[in-house]
Amino acid sequence: MSAQSAASPTLLEMHGIVKQFPGVRALDGVDLEVRAGEVHCLLGQNGAGKSTLIKVLAGAHQPDDGHITWDGAPVTLGDPQAAMTLGIATIYQELDLVSGLTVADNVFLGRERSRLGLTRPAQANKAAGELLTRLGHPEIRPTAEVGSLSAAQQQMVSMARALSQNARLIVMDEPSAVLDSEEVDHLFQVIRDLTDEGVAVVYISHRLEEIRQVGDRITVLKDGRTVATGLPVQDTPTREVITLMTGRTIEYVFPPRRALPEQEAAPLLEVAGLSLAGSFSGVEFDVRPGEVVGLAGLVGSGRSEILETIYGARKATTGTVKVGGRKLRSGDVAAAVSAGVGLAPEERKSQGLLLGDPVYQNISISSLSRFTRGGFLTGGPEKAAAREQVRALDVRPPDVDREVRTLSGGNQQKVVLARWLLRDCRVLLLDEPTRGVDVGARSEIYALIRALADRGVAVVVVSSEIPEVLGLADRVLVVADGAVVTSAPADELDEHKVLDLVMQGAVSTSGAAREGDVA
Repeated sequence: MSAQSAASPTLLEMHGIVKQFPGVRALDGVDLEVRAGEVHCLLGQNGAGKSTLIKVLAGAHQPDDGHITWDGAPVTLGDPQAAMTLGIATIYQELDLVSGLTVADNVFLGRERSRLGLTRPAQANKAAGELLTRLGHPEIRPTAEVGSLSAAQQQMVSMARALSQNARLIVMDEPSAVLDSEEVDHLFQVIRDLTDEGVAVVYISHRLEEIRQVGDRITVLKDGRTVATGLPVQDTPTREVITLMTGRTIEYVFPPRRALPEQEAAPLLEVAGLSLAGSFSGVEFDVRPGEVVGLAGLVGSGRSEILETIYGARKATTGTVKVGGRKLRSGDVAAAVSAGVGLAPEERKSQGLLLGDPVYQNISISSLSRFTRGGFLTGGPEKAAAREQVRALDVRPPDVDREVRTLSGGNQQKVVLARWLLRDCRVLLLDEPTRGVDVGARSEIYALIRALADRGVAVVVVSSEIPEVLGLADRVLVVADGAVVTSAPADELDEHKVLDLVMQGAVSTSGAAREGDVA
C-alpha cells in the first residue's frame, strides 16, 4: 500500500447496503470503505454483487437499506447526476458511449461547453484533446466519430470523460479487458498519477495478477455479502483471495490434455492461404477432431478477424476454408453454420446474445429448424432442449425464461456455448472465452472446452492471456501483425518465448510488408 493512501482520510463509506430485485437479493448488507488516493480492488465471482454495488454508488440503483457517507457526511445518491456532482465517475465494462457522436461530444455529453446557450465545439475539442494526451493517446482525434475507434481507443475516451468530471473517485469495471499489455502498463501509470493527486480508484478485475500490480487494498464479495474488506494487497496470498471468492481452493485450473492418437486423423478444419485486406495475410493451419488450437498475439494482430473470416462474418480477400474436406463459400455465415461451424465472439453482449430475450431463445436461435412444425415454432420442445443444455452446463440460475441480460458474464458465456452444443457443431471458434469471467467460472469453461474436444469437436481459441492459451491448447499459433509467425505444441512454449515471438514477429512482418510495398 502506498504511504499516502495508508495515511489518507476515508472518502467513501457504504454500510449495510441491501438491494433486492424480484426473486433475487443482489446485495445483502455489503460494506465498503475507500480512502482518498488509494486503489481499492473490488473482487468476487460473477453474480457476487459487484455490478449492483457500483450501480448503487453511481446513483443508477437505489438501495433498499443501508447508508452511504461521503467525506464524513451522509449522502443520498438519488440519480447519476447526484453522484457526478459529488465527484464519483464510473467507467462501466460495457462502455456507454454514443456511436453517432464525436469523441469530444462523448467526453462532455450532458455537460456541453456553451456560451449564451450556444455550444462551443472548438473549446470542447481542445479540452478533449488535452485529456487524451494526458492519457497517452494524442492520436485519438476529438472530431473522430467514436464508433469508428477500436475497443481500446473507446476505453480511453470513456476514461477521458471520467477525468473531465474532476472526479474524486473513479470506478473502473474491468478496464483492461480490451487493452494489450503496453496499454495496460500505461493505464496503471495513469492510475498512479491519479492517486498521487489524491483521487481514489475502485478497481474491478478478474485478473488477479493485475491486483498485485496496481492495488492497495481488497474487498471481496460473495453471494451479495462482504466476506472480507480492507485486506492489504501485498500481505494477502492469491490462494486466500480465491478461497474467499469461491468458498473453495482452486488448485488446478486447466484440465489435463488428452493424448492425441499417433495416427493423425484427417483435419476437420483446414485453412489455406487465407487473407483479409488490412487485417491478415497468408494464414494456414488445420485442426483435427479433438484438438484445441490456440491463437496467441497482441490486440490488433488479426486474431479475431481470422476467426470471423473462417465463420463467414468477413469475406476473405484470398484463400480457402474447408470443413470436413468441403470448401466453404467465403463471407457466408449460413453456409459455415450449416457445415457445423460455431463462433462465440469476443463481444458476447453486442455480437453473441439477444440481451432482452430469454435464455431458451438465445440457446435455440441457431437450431430453430429443429423446432418448427408447419412453419410454426413449437415452444415446448424448444424450451425442453434449452433446459437440457442449461442442466448440462450448470447455467445459474437454471431458469430458461429469464432474460439473458440478468445473468453473470460466466453464465452468459455458457449460454453462447449451449447454443452451439444444441447445434452439434463440429468446429467451435472461441474469441476471448473467459473475458469478464471470474476465476471459478473460468475453471468450469476450461473443463467444458476440453470435454467438447474429447467428444471430437475441433476447437480454436483466441485469448489475450498467454497463460490461458498455453494451458488450454494442444497446439499454439503465434500471430503478429496479421501473420502466423510460428506454430508449435503448447508444451514446447512458455510465456516468455511467446512474447519474444510476438515482438520479433511484429518487427519482421512489418519489415516484410514495407519491402513488399516498395516492390
